[in-house]
Amino acid sequence: MKRRLAPGMAMLIAFSAAAQSDPWAALRVFEGRWEGPTTGKPGKGSTSREYRFELDGRFLWQRDRSVYQPEDPAAKLVVHEDFGVFSYDTNLKKLVWRQFHSEGLVNEYTLESAGADGKSLEFITTKIENLPPGFRAKKVYRILSADEIEETFWLAPPGKDFEVYTVAHLKRVK
Repeated sequence: MKRRLAPGMAMLIAFSAAAQSDPWAALRVFEGRWEGPTTGKPGKGSTSREYRFELDGRFLWQRDRSVYQPEDPAAKLVVHEDFGVFSYDTNLKKLVWRQFHSEGLVNEYTLESAGADGKSLEFITTKIENLPPGFRAKKVYRILSADEIEETFWLAPPGKDFEVYTVAHLKRVK
């Protein structure tokens, strides 16, 4: 009995080690182009995203464009753009995401938690440039399928709890 169990256990350990040796495993689902509706404090709108691996797969590049119609129909459309780069910090043993916004903000996030099932990811800021000290942000992704993701962006002013700022429901288009 022990001899039959040993090869199976060896395979399980090998698969587990392979998953742990790929720091990008949790983010591979993002690669491609995505579009979908978004709602939140800026209003209702649409968003498009692109993610691609660069430089021999050492970095994941991200681009976002969201257009919101504020609640007041007479108000001007709100256009938000950002791009970012994910990297794996071997010292921290964490994924780090630096995101540059059209409003002049720079957010630096680390991946703080990933669901055991691989279907949820939580990034929390370690630093935000060009906002008063004490602001915090987080992005929570729920992987609904290989072609569908829900992204919730939370913001917390100094001394306050996180509040949902936007929610996007993205579907893969390519």
